[in-house]
Amino acid sequence: MLSHAASSCASRWPPRLVTVPGLHGSEGGHWQSWLERQFARSLRVEQDDWDAPDLARWSHALGRLLARERGPFVLAAHSYGCLVAAHALQKGTVAADVVGTLLVAPASPEKFRFAGAFEARRLPMPAILIGSETDPWMPLEGAQRLAQQLGSAFVNLGDAGHVNTAAGFGPWPRAKYLVDTLVHCEAPRRLHAGSDFGVSDRLKLA
Repeated sequence: MLSHAASSCASRWPPRLVTVPGLHGSEGGHWQSWLERQFARSLRVEQDDWDAPDLARWSHALGRLLARERGPFVLAAHSYGCLVAAHALQKGTVAADVVGTLLVAPASPEKFRFAGAFEARRLPMPAILIGSETDPWMPLEGAQRLAQQLGSAFVNLGDAGHVNTAAGFGPWPRAKYLVDTLVHCEAPRRLHAGSDFGVSDRLKLA
């Protein structure tokens, strides 16, 4: 028989998808827009000005969204949105109800220095970072290094450009598979009261 805490946790399952777009947002044909349609009650963080990146302000917008909605959540971020998500998740109040994070084609922090200083620190939940060998916004080795700094699993997508609409990434079943992977890895732990997971429980991909 489940304890009250475990029963409450199970009743809030599965997590809600939250997409975190990058510079200029993600249009209707983008894989993030497609992914939102694959999950019930999905959310998207909105920014006041999608053309004016600001790390602190954009991260605060994500924090406000998670604070006013009922979790748990799983994040799917793209490009500069990956830096925004990682920055926000370094704050315990934001990360508390996030069970997993998918980071796709992160933009190089050096290219966005003007938008605020970014410090890559280990994330407090399982994460998967996807890099591309032909991404103009982040060399593959930079993506690999960032994944290591964040403590995330790493996937090399090969010749995939910036993993956006221009590179042919509209409907993208693999993104849904990876989100489901993050959710399913966390589900057993959520059935036990107080079963918070730490670094030792991180998702490992071969």
